Amino acid sequence: MKDFISAASEKAKDQEAFSKLWHNIQQYESKVQEGKKQFRDLALAKRTAGTIKQHALDHLHNYLKKFENIARNNGVKVLWAETSTDALKYIDEICQKHNVKTVIKSKSMVTEEVGVREHLEEKGIEVYETDLGELIVQWAKEKPYHIVTPAMHKSREDVARLFNKKLGARLDASHEELVGYARRFLREVYQRADCGITGANFIIADTGGIAITENEGNARMCFSVPKVHVVIAGIEKVIPSLTDLALFFPLLATFGTGQWITTYNSIVFGPRKDDEPDGPKHMYVILLDNGRTRLLSDRKARVAGRCIRCGACLNNCPVYQHIGGHAYPHIYSGPIGKVIVPWFEPSLGYVSFASSLCGKCSEVCPVEIPLDELIQYNRIKYQEEQGSLLEAIAFYLWTLSSKFPFLENIIPAKLKNWFFAKFIAQRWQPRKPLRFPRKTFAKVYKNLVRKHRNPGR
Repeated sequence: MKDFISAASEKAKDQEAFSKLWHNIQQYESKVQEGKKQFRDLALAKRTAGTIKQHALDHLHNYLKKFENIARNNGVKVLWAETSTDALKYIDEICQKHNVKTVIKSKSMVTEEVGVREHLEEKGIEVYETDLGELIVQWAKEKPYHIVTPAMHKSREDVARLFNKKLGARLDASHEELVGYARRFLREVYQRADCGITGANFIIADTGGIAITENEGNARMCFSVPKVHVVIAGIEKVIPSLTDLALFFPLLATFGTGQWITTYNSIVFGPRKDDEPDGPKHMYVILLDNGRTRLLSDRKARVAGRCIRCGACLNNCPVYQHIGGHAYPHIYSGPIGKVIVPWFEPSLGYVSFASSLCGKCSEVCPVEIPLDELIQYNRIKYQEEQGSLLEAIAFYLWTLSSKFPFLENIIPAKLKNWFFAKFIAQRWQPRKPLRFPRKTFAKVYKNLVRKHRNPGR
């Protein structure tokens, strides 16, 4: 917690980083307002999407088994990973079996969560991010700054300096020229890659398909060019039917990037058939738990599983807007991170306290997740599980005195100040120390009433 507070404090003072982030968020917000115009009734669309996802979560075991059966009939090998370690073990086995030397990856938060790229690089396998933003942060040796736009914190000048070092790009290169440098580099990588790894925006139960939506076409290259395609997806990604994409694709596009629909929308049903000209020879789907069952088993917290990773809550969060994504101790930042991370890694439960509880995140969520309520819920659980006995007693006495003011009023100010400094002030930081006045409000009020009734005295 101290490391997080320290990192957040430093980031909050970084005016240059704030200016870049604020500029990008303002551009995003103007585009989202345009994107929303495609919905005749946006409130109905959000309510419907939330209902569909909630239904899928409430019947998750049935839909996952349905997906597994159909996908296997399509030639897909479906693997179940309880932890990140299990997922990485499966990937090791796949790479060894198919003699994989070079891996290309599309943008995927779940692969960041598991640490796929770092793990494979340690094994001596070449790994390249093919999403432009992900490639930038890979070469910068950073983690993604944002769920949707991983290099949101980088300016054109930042990228030019990085590409100058890696690709020999001119320092005064335009945005279009920088993209050209990356495209030429990646084309060569695509051609020699042995394996492509992608995530999944949605797992389609009734067809055994994997839905992927993107803007650069790189994900299509990842699953169509190499001989092996590996999908890693959280178990909560399932939706009941292919027809649900008619709602989820435009909803995700609007709240993610402000578009009516993203440029490339793909559905992968399995490895290529004998009469098909392209596609992988082998396809694997790794369904990851990694704490999701813990989240989904809680009746109140389960609603967080609706998340479609659009990033809208981050862009509207005053805390995220001031500290960005790198201050957070986990790959999932912003409001959704404060909700799900404590369930994935209970030791990080303190992130739920980094919130103003303004409720804006809940207001903008396209699947109607009550994020502010869940953040409060996490706080209560964290205090129950992590708080000390002395702290619990201190806050109990504080609550008792607030309910019965006469108890507080009879305690001298000196004693109250000592009590607060000793037991509560540590949780109060970085606010200014609270000092109780010598005269209580009750005494001041009584004196005022007495003077009002007896003005001559």
